[in-house]
Amino acid sequence: MDHPAAHVPADIEKTAGLDVSSKSTLSENGSSDRVAPIHVPPKLSKWNQRIEGLAGLEARGITRVLPEERQRASIIGYVQMAILWFSANISANNLAVGTLGPLLFHLGFLDSAMCAVFGIMVGSAVTAYMSTWGAQSGNRTMIVARYFMGYWPAKLVCVLNMILMIGYGIINCIIGGQILSAVGGGGMPILVGIVIVALLTWVVATFGMAIFQVYERYAWIPQTIVLFILIGSAGPSFNAALPNAVEGGALTASRLSFFSLQLSVPVSWAAASSDFYVYYPESTKKWVAFLMTFTGVTLSFCFVNLIGIGLASGVATNAAWDAASHVSSGALIVAGFDGLRGFGKFCGVIVALGIISNNIPGSYAAALGFQVLGRYTKMVPRYLWVCVIVMIQFVCAAAGRDHLYVIFQNFLALMGYWVMIFVSIVLEEHLIFRRGVGFDWTAWEDKKRLPVGLAALVAFLVGWVGAIIGMAQTWYIGPVAHDIGGVGADIGTWLGIAFSLLLFPPLRYVELKIFGR
Repeated sequence: MDHPAAHVPADIEKTAGLDVSSKSTLSENGSSDRVAPIHVPPKLSKWNQRIEGLAGLEARGITRVLPEERQRASIIGYVQMAILWFSANISANNLAVGTLGPLLFHLGFLDSAMCAVFGIMVGSAVTAYMSTWGAQSGNRTMIVARYFMGYWPAKLVCVLNMILMIGYGIINCIIGGQILSAVGGGGMPILVGIVIVALLTWVVATFGMAIFQVYERYAWIPQTIVLFILIGSAGPSFNAALPNAVEGGALTASRLSFFSLQLSVPVSWAAASSDFYVYYPESTKKWVAFLMTFTGVTLSFCFVNLIGIGLASGVATNAAWDAASHVSSGALIVAGFDGLRGFGKFCGVIVALGIISNNIPGSYAAALGFQVLGRYTKMVPRYLWVCVIVMIQFVCAAAGRDHLYVIFQNFLALMGYWVMIFVSIVLEEHLIFRRGVGFDWTAWEDKKRLPVGLAALVAFLVGWVGAIIGMAQTWYIGPVAHDIGGVGADIGTWLGIAFSLLLFPPLRYVELKIFGR
């Protein structure tokens, strides 16, 4: 059987969609903690119903998917979990991250590969853990966050996740534009490529989960074939013996920073990973969701990052690659196909279009985030928020298309800080305070039954203090990070985790004593 979302009855999805424009939002248990009614003009409501009536359009927003609304899933359905993540992440943007080891951190092939593989495995494990809440709760990840952060503090996490998803979308648009421009020999402006990537992302993300799942089920096939062709074409120029260009303390700093960067990329999915499993049955085993997610994320990231490291390792000895690397990371990828001439350009187009697979889930998750922010944003249909998000991605990508490496170095690591702090709080709440107690998933928007969130908020903010004093970015190096290796190394993630892990348990204990929830 296919993925459950591909077979959710239309009437269920369309009925759920009415929640987006309804006049009130009630908890499923009939709680009296109601949101004040919002008047929706009849014409607007009628227009919305016509659009949501389109075949294949997912109307459901953040409303919980009830157990009786879900579909049974077979072994094939569970394997689709791994396929989804593999398909979404064997993309050029992740390949470009691998090039940063030799080109930005001056690491050799072996050190870059080791940092990449182990960083990816840690980040993938975090994302896999967070994915287990989707089928169990029927709630999107940012709704699940309310059970750990509290109703109001969870909105802060939601905003950060929206920034993260939109930020990756911007990077995707830029790299896609770079590759398409390079394929055309520079004759086509990068801006045109950005428009193509943004437009195709908008089409699939607008229709939602069912179309998205079908797209991801097959999109990995041409991508995988083309990437193996890239290995065959560029592999002879890979320099597996490339030594480190730094030594001593600087080498330690580069290893730590690149490892943290590699961790930050797969872990960025942690705050959205539950979104794609809400249609799976409630009986789905946690270990199944964890294993399938971990497998898909790890294999895809390792695959493309090692190719990226290989390309970057050849820059020092291949003059054409060196010249391409100074143009853009997209140009370097296309240069790997040079020996194939016209067919190589065709492969470059496939690689560029593969970025769409990575852009769709992020845009989808960010649209849901808008609805989590409040009752006014919730009344706006998900498909309209997708339009807003894609437009933001396009505008920002167009403005920053000449500064990709700076965006990579600063944005990716910076966003990884808050995700790890958030997951640390989730982990402690789960293992310490909820062990043997569980969660009432019907209370997903009942503020009186959700945690107050003061303990989580304070621990989260103090965790950020740890991240700030330990971060090492081009525009700021924290006092603790400054002394590592003589040049500074990024340990912001680890200090942020330590601060939040130490502070949250005692604060949460006091919060439970005072408020009882």
